[in-house]
Amino acid sequence: MASAPSSPHDRSRSSDEDDPVDQMIAQTGCAELHYSLQECMAENQDWRKCQTLVQKFKECMSTYQNTRKEQLLKHRTSTTQSD
Repeated sequence: MASAPSSPHDRSRSSDEDDPVDQMIAQTGCAELHYSLQECMAENQDWRKCQTLVQKFKECMSTYQNTRKEQLLKHRTSTTQSD
């Protein structure tokens, strides 16, 4: 007997499925800072008490974004030149 198709609005995941946000943050190399920041905010219940971590995470993400942008521009340039 086949089970009924799940609702397209059902966003639940199985316990062995990774969170897409966690996957994206892991790709940046900033995951450790992200988790530290989450812990700080959970412990203090006030993001203002975690400003050092907020700044470090922001800097890490900015570095990743700038590196990624440079990679995409190089790729685009090499693709355009080879056409």
